[in-house]
Amino acid sequence: MSLTPQDAQQFLKDLFAPWVQSLDLTVEAISPSGATLTMPITPDLARVGGIVSGQALAALADTSMVFATFGHMQEARPVATTNLDTQFLRPGLGDSIRCEAEIVRAGKSLIFCKATLTALPSEKVTATATATFFIP
Repeated sequence: MSLTPQDAQQFLKDLFAPWVQSLDLTVEAISPSGATLTMPITPDLARVGGIVSGQALAALADTSMVFATFGHMQEARPVATTNLDTQFLRPGLGDSIRCEAEIVRAGKSLIFCKATLTALPSEKVTATATATFFIP
């Protein structure tokens, strides 16, 4: 049985640190090939000029790719980020950021993912990221 966005949203509430929960992430979609999450741009996440901070974008990318691994495994299992590389392409401005994370390759002990972060409503790509996750 496939995980639903509601299942994943509950995992976010039950399994993630309070500071991640404070990002107010919404799981829009989850499947064996990836996950899509959104994050509102709030005054707490913005820096000068209303631009969302790079730290918040990196956290969104990492968390979204973790959910992509959950979708692939069809359950919430511990994974460890072994590598996270984020490329900031333009300022994150607007109402929210959508992160589309996908599985690039999944092995027995490592899962490789990539993510695209898009500012809404402009639909401009703000950042991209790649990560490798270890499955203990």
